[in-house]
Amino acid sequence: MRSELKKLHKAVRFLQRHIEISPMIGMVLGSGLSEALGELEREQRFLWEEIPYFPKPTVVGHAGEWVFGLLEKKPVLISRGRVHFYEGYSMSEIAFPIRVMKLLGIERVILTNAAGAINTGLKVGDFVLIRDHINTIPDNPLRGENISELGPRFPNLLDAYSARLRALAKAAAQSLGLELKEGVYIATPGPMYETPAEIEAYKRLGADLVGMSTVPEVIAARHCGLEVLAISVVTNMAAGIGTDKLTHEEVLEITKRREGDLAKLLRAIVARL
Repeated sequence: MRSELKKLHKAVRFLQRHIEISPMIGMVLGSGLSEALGELEREQRFLWEEIPYFPKPTVVGHAGEWVFGLLEKKPVLISRGRVHFYEGYSMSEIAFPIRVMKLLGIERVILTNAAGAINTGLKVGDFVLIRDHINTIPDNPLRGENISELGPRFPNLLDAYSARLRALAKAAAQSLGLELKEGVYIATPGPMYETPAEIEAYKRLGADLVGMSTVPEVIAARHCGLEVLAISVVTNMAAGIGTDKLTHEEVLEITKRREGDLAKLLRAIVARL
């Protein structure tokens, strides 16, 4: 892990030499949401391939770019896209951007994703706060030697999703007249969509939403002391819940349709931080 820490510090030094602001808030925009927030004030963009040791997204809808600037007068860093376990990346590579955020001085992160609805009380297009998760991805960003400079060997996930930030997000949504539900998110390895039998099993476990991301980032973020807020956009009903065949194109279409309202919500949340 000494080598991993060196890589992190090299990426941080590169960015610190070039950025004009010091971000306090980090954001990750998921599938189809990369451009949701448009251009920032005092904006600076860096392709991930420019930043030392950064992974490169391979999935359509994930731009692979970091954007620094001011959003609602707050210094932010927006990650336009992410990488996933199913792309073949290691958990260390998936966690790398979150850990760089921490070392840049960021205090809290807002994560977004596209998800399938398991709970029939949800519908396509809903915004859902994640209040807890179930992890079925067969690896963990904390496996191996602990990076003690970032966090403890055995971090607590009792408060993985900040109750304070969820309350703030609900107030922001109410001020905009937007409905914001809550649920439990189950992370699966992917890349295939789940079978109806798997969805039935996940439902019995208590999951409301299913997706292939976010949880490794949350684990890494909480390990290093970042406060976390996560919001899912429901893009489809999960297998066996809905009748339609699931496609990535459908996911991107729904996120595109809802990105305007999501942008308003994220701006309202950031304004309150």
